[in-house]
Amino acid sequence: MRTVSLMSGTSYDGVDVAVADWHRDGETLWLRPVGTRGLAYDDDLRAAIAAVLPPAASGVEAVCRLDARLGQVFADAAAVGLELAGGRADLVVSPGQTVFHWVDGGRARGTLQLGAPAWIARRTGLPVLSDLRTADIAAGGQGAPLVPAFDALLLAEDGRVGAAAEDGRVGAALGDGPGGATAGGPPLARAALNLGGIANLTVVAPPAPVLGYDIGPANALIDAATLRFHGEPYDIDGRRATAGRVHEGLLARLLAEPYYAAPPPKSTGKELFHAGYLDRHLSAVAGPVPGDDVIATVTELTARAVAAACDRHRVTEVIAAGGGVRNPVLTGRLADLGAGRWRLRLSDEFGVPAQAKEAYAFGLLGWLSWHGLPGSLPSVTGAAEPAVLGCWTAAGWPAPAPTSRQPAADPGPRRLRVAPAPASACPR
Repeated sequence: MRTVSLMSGTSYDGVDVAVADWHRDGETLWLRPVGTRGLAYDDDLRAAIAAVLPPAASGVEAVCRLDARLGQVFADAAAVGLELAGGRADLVVSPGQTVFHWVDGGRARGTLQLGAPAWIARRTGLPVLSDLRTADIAAGGQGAPLVPAFDALLLAEDGRVGAAAEDGRVGAALGDGPGGATAGGPPLARAALNLGGIANLTVVAPPAPVLGYDIGPANALIDAATLRFHGEPYDIDGRRATAGRVHEGLLARLLAEPYYAAPPPKSTGKELFHAGYLDRHLSAVAGPVPGDDVIATVTELTARAVAAACDRHRVTEVIAAGGGVRNPVLTGRLADLGAGRWRLRLSDEFGVPAQAKEAYAFGLLGWLSWHGLPGSLPSVTGAAEPAVLGCWTAAGWPAPAPTSRQPAADPGPRRLRVAPAPASACPR
């Protein structure tokens, strides 16, 4: 099967397109990356998205207009993906642009992603899977994060591709024996980290259930501060953070945010971590804080929050992806904070490009839903049961009708491997 999957994260700077071939061999699901493309949003579209995000007040007309506009943008992106696919694919996965994630009393009550899928179906002639979060919320879950399903399969057992330990043995890096256990010691915990607008973590430590949750802001507050003080959408190469100094008083206030201490399952977004949130904390510290100092401080905040989560789970290795890995100040601080306890690596070492990992992850969710298999992990989201994710928009023929429960006779794949192999090794 060949999928075209799209991803526009909470940084809303553009859409990542990923084309993949999927081939199941018993308990192993093989992913062969076909191609990726990143398409930037123009300033006008970014402003339109920002205008409907909390804490801004927006009406249904603005939401409707943006829903149609994003649908057309995603249709263009899917057409690019279809071109990368050589004109042949089986489905498009489009999770949409999150504009609100309704959390009340620690429980997700609803979620809204924009980008009308009918535009994509009409443009490509392919069935489209969208609205991937609501099914999990209806089952009592957080609806996020969903990428842990990909992480759990990729990090299962000896899943590393092209990255061995210093002595050349994969087992030495992951821990020999079932579940990655060290000789005479506890199982090794490894984590997958995504640094988008929000930082989320997946912890894989067999035999314990997979754990995953939103840590807090990754680029959300960095981008907000950079836009406010310099009119730039993000801190290019960490230059603004490099020019500033961490303001300890502001950092202490930010680190006192109750969300960090809340136990998982939990999820968050820009309905909490937005420019107004930062402004409130700035107004509470004595005296003005230079713009670059604010950027340096919120960059340090992200690094501290992520490092604390990794330390809490006693991980030995952190595999990072997302736009934040392009910020050398952020990744440098993470490497420093983890020194002697855990190593920071990029998902590229597994054959999955760091910038496109989430797009590939949603391709996996599309493959699962197509086959009637659940894509959410109750141990991550807190749902009462696993859910088959998404809603189908047909394109001239009936879309698949996935079951609401995992077929009893098919437990689904147990591991994901990346195959830099010819197309014949991964038939459609």
